[in-house]
Amino acid sequence: MNRTLKIFIYPHRKDDPFANILLPVDSEPSGNYASESYFKKVLSSSHFVTADPSAADLFFLSFSIARLRHDPRVGIDGIQDFVRDYIFNVSRKYPYWNRSGGADHFYVACHSIGRSAMEKVARVKLNAIQIVCSSSYYISSYVAHKDASLPQIWPREGDPPNLARERSKLAFFAGSINSPVREKLLQVWKNDSEISVHFGHLSTSYSEELLTSKFCLHVKGFEVNTARIGDALYNGCVPVIIANHYDLPFQDIINWNSFSIVIATLDIPLLKKILQGTSFDEFSILRDNVLKARVHFQWHLSPVDYDAFYMVMYELWLRRSSTRVLA
Repeated sequence: MNRTLKIFIYPHRKDDPFANILLPVDSEPSGNYASESYFKKVLSSSHFVTADPSAADLFFLSFSIARLRHDPRVGIDGIQDFVRDYIFNVSRKYPYWNRSGGADHFYVACHSIGRSAMEKVARVKLNAIQIVCSSSYYISSYVAHKDASLPQIWPREGDPPNLARERSKLAFFAGSINSPVREKLLQVWKNDSEISVHFGHLSTSYSEELLTSKFCLHVKGFEVNTARIGDALYNGCVPVIIANHYDLPFQDIINWNSFSIVIATLDIPLLKKILQGTSFDEFSILRDNVLKARVHFQWHLSPVDYDAFYMVMYELWLRRSSTRVLA
């Protein structure tokens, strides 16, 4: 993959009126949707890019859903029209989209609004590879095995935390009550002494809670995203995923059972029994593998082997063989 995968990025000029949406960011990516920006910025300067479309395995559609959302010329209501017009222009100016129906094309999006961004261009939704943070099977725009899950990872500043801490709490969760799953979690465990469930303002720091908990709960809210998984791994806490029908990031590549626990939403009342049933040796293995898995959930402006960028590229590599179109 590292030697042979080639990607053609549709060219856009810096004086394009929508250069802020189509080109990589000039500054270091930041914010909740940094994964999307990191990927575009790193890809654009990588050895995977080719200027020869005939040598390309895949073609990158470089629009940014997050930037479209915040651009006053477009906004949430205009995203579908922008993407429709973008695909129309690409298909009219270049032959590559039309020869495959977009099957050898892909885009990357982390904002949840991306799940409806393709409603006016069904060919993108049905044919192109979607690398997205909202990767639930129940969302009609996400097609498992064709599409892939992108981890939502916030930029980390400074050195990693000291993980040589006593983890006195069994499990921890903090977040808004914005789904029936979280309502059930609160109903069952809000007064428990070993499972710490918080909705609203925390009296201690979020990081401190993660560092002193054995298990960190990732519970489906309004959307399923992976920010809390990234938080758990960074702080050396074993992730517990409570969300049905969810494509975990890099699921085609890494064994999630080796460093996390996945629990069906119906089993929330059994949560403590399941976690307490994890033996000391089993937990030690999970924890050791958490520390090994962290490398796959980190972005670097100069990519490092097996980091998040290379993991996404490998997901694309796995999908390119069935979409390759010979000129």
